[in-house]
Amino acid sequence: MHLSTERGMQRRNYSQLTFQHLSIDEKSFRKGHHYITVLSHPQSGCVLDVEEDRTKESTKTLLNKSLTPDQLEKVSTISMDMWKPYIATAQETLPNASIVHDRFHLVKYLNEAIDQVRRREVKQHQDLKHSRYALLKNPENLTERQRIHFDAIADANYEVSKARQVRENFRELFSAGNLFARLLFNRWATDATRRKIKEIDKVVDMFNRHVSGVVNALLTNLNNAMAERLNGKIQELKTVGKGYRTFANFRSAILFFHGGLNLYPH
Repeated sequence: MHLSTERGMQRRNYSQLTFQHLSIDEKSFRKGHHYITVLSHPQSGCVLDVEEDRTKESTKTLLNKSLTPDQLEKVSTISMDMWKPYIATAQETLPNASIVHDRFHLVKYLNEAIDQVRRREVKQHQDLKHSRYALLKNPENLTERQRIHFDAIADANYEVSKARQVRENFRELFSAGNLFARLLFNRWATDATRRKIKEIDKVVDMFNRHVSGVVNALLTNLNNAMAERLNGKIQELKTVGKGYRTFANFRSAILFFHGGLNLYPH
């Protein structure tokens, strides 16, 4: 597998790939906060390469070994979460690229805030017990039972139902058109902070600190959906292989199955 993967990497024809948009994401490697960084190409749905750890140095190494200086200059957008080493490396290494914070992760931060509010309020309101999925699911995915449960919570006017409305208002920004994305975001942030929910305020503050990447997500509607699907496939590799003892083995397995490589000997 090592030999096939290296052969495929040497044969990869980069001239047939366009690098206007890239995705970068993390994936757990071993227990104890051991991670790898995955660079993927959304247009082809392939993993370009992976690097051990998720530090600024490892991310820079990954980009420089995966793309030539000319290709790095041609990258116009790169989607990622708000992990600081990824942001800093992209700003230094990709001179013409706009950072786009992934929609999936943005909504995830709001979902985490909603759940924190729920756990705080459930101590005083017993009817919030077993309401996690009713509150976190998208409205269109609720079962009839969950919909009834949520309607009861909404009628009670708890903070958690207000926090959920903040999330729904944010999701609507992606379908509101991009002409006034910055203005719409500012209005959303103002409305969210007026509700005076401390968990939501923290998320709004974080979004404001990374406002350009958030607004770019609204403007371009680009996301890490392909990277997340690859992440799931990589998890399947871990499960089937019952884990990998070394990074070299893990890298070869990822590229062997998901690198889009020509692996066969001539």
